[in-house]
Amino acid sequence: MHCASPIKRRKSRQIMVGNVPVGGDAPIAVQSMTNTETTDVLATVEQITRIQNAGADIVRVSVPTMEAAEAFGEIRKRVTIPLVADIHFDYRIALRVADLGVDCLRINPGNIGREKRIRAVIDKASDLNIPIRIGVNAGSLEKDLQKKYGEPTPDALVESALRHVEILDQLNFKNFKVSVKASDVFMAVEAYRKLAALIEQPLHLGITEAGGLRSGTVKSAVGLGALLMDGIGDTIRISLAADPVEEIRVGWDLLRSLKLRSKGVNFIACPSCSRQNFDVIKTMNELEVRVEDITVPLDVAVIGCVVNGPGEAKEADLGLAGGTPNLIYIDGQPNHKLGNDSLVDNLERLIREKAAQKEARLAEEEKNIIVRG
Repeated sequence: MHCASPIKRRKSRQIMVGNVPVGGDAPIAVQSMTNTETTDVLATVEQITRIQNAGADIVRVSVPTMEAAEAFGEIRKRVTIPLVADIHFDYRIALRVADLGVDCLRINPGNIGREKRIRAVIDKASDLNIPIRIGVNAGSLEKDLQKKYGEPTPDALVESALRHVEILDQLNFKNFKVSVKASDVFMAVEAYRKLAALIEQPLHLGITEAGGLRSGTVKSAVGLGALLMDGIGDTIRISLAADPVEEIRVGWDLLRSLKLRSKGVNFIACPSCSRQNFDVIKTMNELEVRVEDITVPLDVAVIGCVVNGPGEAKEADLGLAGGTPNLIYIDGQPNHKLGNDSLVDNLERLIREKAAQKEARLAEEEKNIIVRG
């Protein structure tokens, strides 16, 4: 059954990205970034909708030109999820998307030119209560820092971040979050740990350019997992050379494994062996796809044999222990036997029934809380 995470999170100042709180005691937000051409409004809206349906809290969109800024304004009208505009160099783009309803600006103050231009962006963000993300990447450090350190290092990333922080501090702007990303796990982890001790703002975590779906997932899980277990991190983006929807799925799996978020079905499944009484791998491949739409937190165990099956099934909301025949557990108790015929269909039905019951119970509990309040 669900239990609280033992992780003690770092205290940070809370900001709001649209209607999503980031930092403080807010849940760690999961986000991704579109990879369509922003000027293709229909394609970008379609992708944002898929990302949102996968469970994203926030979506980032690249806005490299004024044409893209105008397209962003149209996209903003057609979606409901908070949108971050990713902007470099041209401060006028930042001013335009601010007027068009952006929920956060990803912009490094130091690379948009003279103080007058920086102040114009900060004044606009202040007036409209738009937060900023300072995004430092190992691959785009300032030239003088590259010369000073010889190569990207954790200290170089932190120094770059603090430069941008200082600019915002001088302008009395506190409504921001920071990231210090690198493709090297050790570099990113050390940089985040150093920065976490130096500022109070929320941190956006990521291992940048992590790789393809498999390798990038592993690299992100190692790096971000280490930081999250330290209590560091307020929002995450899994950077994969894959469909952005996969970034959301991996992000949720990571947070669920650390008991930091509990949305959707959390499967406990064995890797299978010759003891299995049904095809565990085939069953899981079908089940995961079928129940992706369920958002109620639910632990489901699918274990192929009687060695570990009963023990795991007893700890889940719903469990299947392989045997002759297989045995279904509900809320830790043996409930009924289940054959292998139409196994996936029956499991999906049971999962949906259990999810509906739990959703109704949670809604009733929330209603009672409101009444008592």
